[in-house]
Amino acid sequence: MTMAPSLIAAPASAAALPTKDASEDPAKHPGCVKSPMVGTAYLASEPGTPRSSTSAPAWHQGQTILIIEAMKTMNHIPAPKAGMVTAILVGNGQPVEFGEPLVIIE
Repeated sequence: MTMAPSLIAAPASAAALPTKDASEDPAKHPGCVKSPMVGTAYLASEPGTPRSSTSAPAWHQGQTILIIEAMKTMNHIPAPKAGMVTAILVGNGQPVEFGEPLVIIE
């Protein structure tokens, strides 16, 4: 999949951040969380719940930021560090590949 990532939603405080050049590779960002597997990304910590990636003001290390469904199994993707999600690079229900950037945590 070679689709350009798009910003789905961001916290209100992200509006004050400087606009990044579209040619920048989000995978090289130090706060990039990449997909550990091929599957379908869901922007919630559990199926059937509201999107959690945009509702939490801050994330704790190890907290589930989204899930990836692979072979009918829901795999929780934890935050690798504490911080705020400043960019969501995948859509809800979007197929993702191994190593694809999912979110940016700063």
